[in-house]
Amino acid sequence: MNTTTKYAATALAAALGVTVLAGCGSDEGPSGSGASGGGSTTVTLVSHDSFNVSKDVLKAFTKETGYRVKILKSGDAGAALNQEILTKGSPRGDVFFGVDNTLLSRALDNGLFTPYEAKGLDRVAADTQQDEKHRVTPVDTGDICVNYDKKYFADKKLAPPKTFADLLKPAYKNLLVTENAASSSPGLGFLLGTVAAEGEDGYEAYWKKLKANGVKVVDGWEQAYNEEFSGSAGGRKAKADRPLVVSYASSPPVEVLYADPQPKEAPTGVATGTCFRQTEYAGLLTGAKNEAGGKALLDFLISKTFQEDLPLTMFVNPVVEDAELPELFAKHGEKVDTPPTVAPEKITAHREQWIQSWQSLVLK
Repeated sequence: MNTTTKYAATALAAALGVTVLAGCGSDEGPSGSGASGGGSTTVTLVSHDSFNVSKDVLKAFTKETGYRVKILKSGDAGAALNQEILTKGSPRGDVFFGVDNTLLSRALDNGLFTPYEAKGLDRVAADTQQDEKHRVTPVDTGDICVNYDKKYFADKKLAPPKTFADLLKPAYKNLLVTENAASSSPGLGFLLGTVAAEGEDGYEAYWKKLKANGVKVVDGWEQAYNEEFSGSAGGRKAKADRPLVVSYASSPPVEVLYADPQPKEAPTGVATGTCFRQTEYAGLLTGAKNEAGGKALLDFLISKTFQEDLPLTMFVNPVVEDAELPELFAKHGEKVDTPPTVAPEKITAHREQWIQSWQSLVLK
């Protein structure tokens, strides 16, 4: 899930000095309960480019288990998953993090993961646990939603849109930029949100109207948010002219955290009636060289220590029910109680059909 923003990930990595091979060391690292027995003390986590974790949290894992974490970033969520499918059976790491509910069936159907029931799973929200065989472990959730530039709408004395239906109104013509549903995780999530809101029989007509109302489509989130969206720090520097963008309900805290000085109010808002919930999972890769280390890492990903680190490192919501949210995240992020969703089995059955239909309607 590229449920986090590359802007946030890059900024946080620079601030903390986190490297792509964070925690990487030789096999002669510290000994601990998990690393005993003469096996490798390095466990490799394969993920998308937006994965981030605080250095202190990685150190806590090493202290607790004896394992050092090597992080192998592999492009966006879809690209990272495709690479693992190509190397199935001879994986590049031990654990894969970042497959979400929009692509989960692709991973499971390809047999990428070895079943493992992580310790502490009883504290994880039940509605995120989609695989009874425990081939994957839920780690976080995020809501894909339209964000808006508060200053633009205030200056124009125009109320921002609230719902999918609002986006079709003439007042919002040529204002929205979204990502390609065939190549972008948030783009696909937004498409699925329209399927949930308009129905399988109505989403095509909706997209015809949205195209007629001037929606702009770009390849990925970074271009949409940092180059085309006038409300982001990057967009303001680029003199962007689109005040509506498909991003996340947790994007506003990013604009506060990295501003200098920090504003009292986020410069961007969220159209809460345009959201689709994304859940990210991690799994033990079949053929992992360090299976014991992989299992220990999966346990740690749903520990309170890791879960409470998520909101201000990857700007997503924890799935562990007793995890506390940081004040800045809770204050400036938007809580979406009941976003539209699509059943996993329907996504599995129709995802490629919906994407192809979307391409023929919107890109041609």
